[in-house]
Amino acid sequence: MLQEEQLNCGAAHLQHPLAITDPLVDVPLYQYPGLTSVAVSNINNYTVVFLGTVSGRLIKINLDHNMTVVSRKSITVAPGQPVHHIMQFDPWDSSFLYVMTSYQISRVKVASCHQYATCAECLGAADAYCGWCTMEARCSLQQDCLHSSEPLYWTSASEGLDNCPNMTIIPSKININSDNTGILIQINGNFPVLRGMRMSCDYGNGVQTEAQIPTLDSRLEIAYCPLLPREKFPAFSPHQDHVSMSVAMRVNGTNVVSANFIIYDCKRRGDVNSKTACTSCLTAQWECHWCAQKHTCVSNVSECQGSLTLASSNDCPRIVPTPLTPVPTAVSLDITISLTNVVPLQDSALECDFGVDRTYDARWVNASAVQCSGVLLYTSERSRHFPVNLQYKENSGRFLDSPENMTVEVYNCASGSLDCSQCLGRVDLGHRCIWTDTSSTCKLNTESQSIPDTCPAPEIRKIEPLQGPVEGGTLLTIQGRNLGRRVSDVIGAVSIGGVKCALLEERYVVSEEIVCRTGRAPDMFSDVVSVNVTKEGKSSEKFSYMVPQVYSLFPRFGPKAGGTKVTITGKNLNIGSELRILVNETQQCFDLVRQDSTVKCTMPAVPFTSEAVHVCVQFERQSCIGNNLTFRYRKNPVIYSITPTSSLVSGGRIITLKGEGFDMVQNVSMVVHKIGKEQTNCVVLSPAVISCPSPAIYHSPLGMKSALVDFYINDIVYLDPRPGSEDLQPAEHPMQSSTFRLDYHPDPQFFTANKEKSIKHHPGEPLTLPIHKEPDMLGLKLEEYQIKIGLISCEMNFIVVDKVIHCTVNESLRTSERTLPVTIQVGKYNQTITMLHLAGGETAIIAPTVTCSILLLLSVVGLFVFCTKSRRAERYWQKTLLQMEEMESQIREEIRKGFAELQTDMTDLSKELNRTQGIPFLEYKHFVTRTFFPKCSSLNEEKYVLPSQHFNFQVGCQAPETHPLLLGDWNIPESCRCNMEEGITLFSTLLSNKHFLVTFVHTLEHQKDFAIRDRCNLASLLTIALHGKLEYYTSIMKDLLVDLIDASASKNPKLMLRRTESVVEKMLTNWMSICMYSDLRETVGEPFFLLLCAIRQQINKGSIDAITGKARYTLNEEWLLRENIEAKPMNLNVSFQGCGMDSLSIRVMDTDTVCQVKDKILEAFCKNLPYSQWPKAEEVDLEWFASSTDSYILRDLDNTSVVEYGRKKLNTLAHYKIPEGASLAMSLKDQKDGTLSRVKDLDTEKYFHLVLPTDELAETRKSHRQNHRKKVLPEIYLTRLLSTKGTLQKFLDDLFTAILSIREEKPPLAIKYFFDFLEEQAEKRGISDPDTLHIWKTNSLPLRFWVNILKNPQFVFDIDKTDHMDACLSVIAQVFIDACSISDLHLGKDSPTNKLLYAKEIPEYRKIVQRYYKEIREMVPLSEQEMNAHLAQESRKYRNEFNTNVALAEIYKYAKKYRTPIVNALEGNATTRRTQLQHKLEQVIAFMEDNIFECCSEA
Repeated sequence: MLQEEQLNCGAAHLQHPLAITDPLVDVPLYQYPGLTSVAVSNINNYTVVFLGTVSGRLIKINLDHNMTVVSRKSITVAPGQPVHHIMQFDPWDSSFLYVMTSYQISRVKVASCHQYATCAECLGAADAYCGWCTMEARCSLQQDCLHSSEPLYWTSASEGLDNCPNMTIIPSKININSDNTGILIQINGNFPVLRGMRMSCDYGNGVQTEAQIPTLDSRLEIAYCPLLPREKFPAFSPHQDHVSMSVAMRVNGTNVVSANFIIYDCKRRGDVNSKTACTSCLTAQWECHWCAQKHTCVSNVSECQGSLTLASSNDCPRIVPTPLTPVPTAVSLDITISLTNVVPLQDSALECDFGVDRTYDARWVNASAVQCSGVLLYTSERSRHFPVNLQYKENSGRFLDSPENMTVEVYNCASGSLDCSQCLGRVDLGHRCIWTDTSSTCKLNTESQSIPDTCPAPEIRKIEPLQGPVEGGTLLTIQGRNLGRRVSDVIGAVSIGGVKCALLEERYVVSEEIVCRTGRAPDMFSDVVSVNVTKEGKSSEKFSYMVPQVYSLFPRFGPKAGGTKVTITGKNLNIGSELRILVNETQQCFDLVRQDSTVKCTMPAVPFTSEAVHVCVQFERQSCIGNNLTFRYRKNPVIYSITPTSSLVSGGRIITLKGEGFDMVQNVSMVVHKIGKEQTNCVVLSPAVISCPSPAIYHSPLGMKSALVDFYINDIVYLDPRPGSEDLQPAEHPMQSSTFRLDYHPDPQFFTANKEKSIKHHPGEPLTLPIHKEPDMLGLKLEEYQIKIGLISCEMNFIVVDKVIHCTVNESLRTSERTLPVTIQVGKYNQTITMLHLAGGETAIIAPTVTCSILLLLSVVGLFVFCTKSRRAERYWQKTLLQMEEMESQIREEIRKGFAELQTDMTDLSKELNRTQGIPFLEYKHFVTRTFFPKCSSLNEEKYVLPSQHFNFQVGCQAPETHPLLLGDWNIPESCRCNMEEGITLFSTLLSNKHFLVTFVHTLEHQKDFAIRDRCNLASLLTIALHGKLEYYTSIMKDLLVDLIDASASKNPKLMLRRTESVVEKMLTNWMSICMYSDLRETVGEPFFLLLCAIRQQINKGSIDAITGKARYTLNEEWLLRENIEAKPMNLNVSFQGCGMDSLSIRVMDTDTVCQVKDKILEAFCKNLPYSQWPKAEEVDLEWFASSTDSYILRDLDNTSVVEYGRKKLNTLAHYKIPEGASLAMSLKDQKDGTLSRVKDLDTEKYFHLVLPTDELAETRKSHRQNHRKKVLPEIYLTRLLSTKGTLQKFLDDLFTAILSIREEKPPLAIKYFFDFLEEQAEKRGISDPDTLHIWKTNSLPLRFWVNILKNPQFVFDIDKTDHMDACLSVIAQVFIDACSISDLHLGKDSPTNKLLYAKEIPEYRKIVQRYYKEIREMVPLSEQEMNAHLAQESRKYRNEFNTNVALAEIYKYAKKYRTPIVNALEGNATTRRTQLQHKLEQVIAFMEDNIFECCSEA
């Protein structure tokens, strides 16, 4: 519809515009603001209208014979330029339309038919110009389709989708064993007569058969095609009994139509569904028969050969599921299984299979039941359901049908029952468990004791939330212990000051958690929460009933597109469990952020404008409060134009947006499509003007680039105004969001008149500098330039517009710098075009004057030095005597202290160490992921951490693991899950082929860009993927090791396995980790943890510098505090707010910083919790109660901190003068204090604690005498290393003994097996040197596994490994390495201290290592069957711990990346080529290529 100003027709040529007295009135067919031109065409029973707009768009509308809009498209011709009112079709080719603007003319194609790939898409687009070209199988214009003038060759949109070509295959399902040699194809839809044309059936992969058309009188087109040969049939998937195959009708060399048919195999149906073979066979969607005696599914009855044939699935022999009483673990039992339809099987021998290692004989009780005797099942879980199946004894792997999956429940009373209520609550489940108060454990009730009626009173540890509205409805969560044995115990048992809280039964967790909905309260009050379950328990915290109030809402209006961020003010707005802000009672305000007095949220979009929409604040889905809140939805802001429409590549040019409604804009940003580097934020200048700096784009050598621009208003992308509600355009064709376009030109280039690099100028004189600019298309204005000389801006004016600029500076340029840069800035682009050199005549006078002054000064200084030096020499010998006496006294004192420490600390630590605390072992899955992927995996970089959580001392919640290999489900889009899972299954099958996997690994290792990081990653991924098949994994590892040994034996065999440089070496590390985990946890774990505790406690007994980390007690010389710091131990009485326990006496040093004191307090209170559940020191406050009225918050840095040697010193307890036995309180902060980072990260140039970071800096700030008093002969402090070593010696001996000893009840089978393998390989290669074999064993186990564990205790325990502890563990690990070595130790006075420290013990440790290797060698050898049984047991022990699909997908990425060399290697290997493994890999890649990466990007 034309605008009002465009109706003044003739005004430019006549004295008045043309007008009529009686205007024509009609209903518009289509409305859109800003239309400028129209062109109309009639084609194929459609009317096509082309409309130009003021924004440079061309809108195409298709109208049917009823003049109804059936489709609409929009393209951008010239962004921001109005389309001229004259539009004309090309007279020579009507498929083009000429469109003109003020600056350009464009030849536009009337339709883009090629974008539609299928006939349905083509005709469904309802484009009058587009139709389906049948014989070319493409969407095209009619004139572009060969023979389109003949009937049935070209189908237009008006003919409808029913006329699209399609075909039907007869038969649609084909038995793989049938004698069928061909198929009939019935062709439907618009199709020309095919007789006389060259036709064939294309089955894909280059397989084609000739098609024939029988002579029939019917109009139907029917063709006959021979079936492809049997050997060409596609392979069946591992778990499918059929395969779908596509066939296309090929006419004159083009596939014109296609369809699918199914090839099935009845025998595979029984094999695939082994537990329901008969039922699955007889319920298949194709005809199959069941042979009862042969237990086989066949497609032809004749194949049964006298065996009873069943016709209905109801006649199948099967297990009748009956409920079985739960049984305890490790208790022998008899299980009776009812059967039906088993008359033909009375003589068959059956076995009971429960999905475990062994089976049990089944004895026929009668004609319809068997009994499994002496069944013994185990579980370490709380409860586990074992499947109950019967298999034929003489035909292993074939089962009696069990359609309903009968199971037996096995339970373990000792697992998952941490308190009395949890234990006794299991009685309702049929578990015979009883609670023993003496040992506080749940055990099996073997003596049929009576179950006690009561348990201890409920213990409430936490309630959440702490406030709720008076109207009730708040979901109150109560956590604790002994919170009832069953739902009936808790119904009506929860109350708050007499107000009942209604239980939500579905969310009740026995004994641990109650969720209830609070009732209505008569008035505001606060009271504890009580739970009365035979005995009453009360919470320490109170729940408060409160009345929320709402005052106002701001802003009160916004655009209907939504996105307006509103703030609601009031009181008590953060109470309750649920808050909703309802808009017009139908939509919710989202992104809620609420505090006590405010609620912030984002308004939703609505399809209408309104003067006042009601906004409801609703707590707990009760009645609304604040009924006076309203919000007005206005029309969306409209952007009319942007100026200028060009920018420089570096961006920053100010783009002005003009429009209306900008008073509703809270934030606006600008983004450039595809080539933009960044998103820039804009500024609203007025309700009609917005200013935006243009974004920078990536540089391109192609010169000018034009790019679409998007604007985000209130974080919602700006769209063109759409037609009104009367517009009939279909919703599936929205208009494009990009309305405007920016032309990007290269950055402008500037230079001086003669392109000088330096210009001289005399200060005091005015400066005028002409600057030239190379021609460009930017059209910059004078105000867009900024020219500076140094820091002084100059006045600018154009001499030649946009070519020559005069820069004038009238003020003086006097400055201390003699050279100033001349820079020019346009937007974000800066260019220094020359340097201005300031010259002067006073230099000749200044130089002689300065020279004379310097000579005179040197003479005076020399005379002064000569006079003072003689006097100093007289006093020097007196000072030397004094210093010698001080040094002797200090050495004597330090030696006495060291001797006392050496004699006392050894026994004190053993008494102080707390052995009662639990050992925080990590679960097996976390141990594996941390060991396998420490730093070398891309998976590890996806934030593999234990997420921190808000600290709650009373409830230790296990932090969820975020490693992708531990996720329960494979996170992929549902749309492509089926294809990806099938592809991964195929790839898993390939990896299960030994020849493929060995070739795969060797090929990758030969690639130059396959780095060590990738090798470690691949090895760990293979370990995860094959974790359930450790026997196969071990055989692969052995094959690869044989290849590695062959390569090493020809060079230097002693270097083998020394480093992790190949895939198999990392696989060996992982294999050792899996096999040694049980030994690590059961034998080595306790002494190792005690050693760590001893190290931490010994370090904390002395002073520790908080910034440098150096300590008085350590094993590492580099971390030794080599100064005599006067420190006094003291005891503090500390309480922890809300921890539910009495105050503790904490031992600290008066030299400890506040942060160090916090760490010691947290360790004392949280010693029985894993470290991941501790709060951090930054999250707590420490308060000292100096008196009954005065208290102080202690901080490391505050206004009282002192400054010494130019640095600020951290506050200590001595700084605050805190006395012995002082009372302190620690509490959690409301929010983390970000004013101070971690102490060890502080700048050492600004802060220090006990010592300065370097001696040189210290000496410059101390007198000579002070320096010798504070720090004399630092080597005398090395005795502290001996003190620490002696204290820890017993714990270290216990650890090494545990590692290097063999338990008779559980010998290290894996180590024996692998050591025997190494000896066998050495014997085969004639390697008889015992040293070589010793090195191989040492590199395989001690150095590959134990040293890694010793250096990284966080792989085993949930603890904090500090930097200082890491330094001590490095010394211990080096001792272990030296103990396993066979090279001689040549130690002297110049040897490293860390070597000398354990020089006496290392020979004894070496004897232990030799004895350990000897005992391993003397063990009874293991057969392959015994080792495989052991490995199978290890696999089952940790079944379903890892998401193998994620590991397989990561391995697949390597297969795709190195696809060509892998395929070449497979083709070059005779074995893999014979089994066509290269084709199977190509099949996997072809299957997954179009899905996996596309779907992963969507995920």
